[in-house]
Amino acid sequence: MLSSRASFEFKPLFDIIIAKLRERNAASGGEEMLRLRVYEKLQGLVSQGAVDRTVNGITKKYKGVLPRMNTLKAEMKALRGEWTKKLRAKAAARS
Repeated sequence: MLSSRASFEFKPLFDIIIAKLRERNAASGGEEMLRLRVYEKLQGLVSQGAVDRTVNGITKKYKGVLPRMNTLKAEMKALRGEWTKKLRAKAAARS
């Protein structure tokens, strides 16, 4: 969602994220815990420079920084590949 050009407040952003997670049956557990985890992830992205936070009074809007988001996606893909390779090697060693 943050890769789009739109800015989001947290509540509408969370609603979109939870709807997508429920479509994939990936949203288990309490909604409040999930809300906390999404907020923590969002703040982590803000601190890494992948998301800009704009504060206007009490309203906070979040918008992805496309070049940094693309770099982050590539890094995550590489890490997942490494972990998958390690897990397969571990499973093969057990067999």
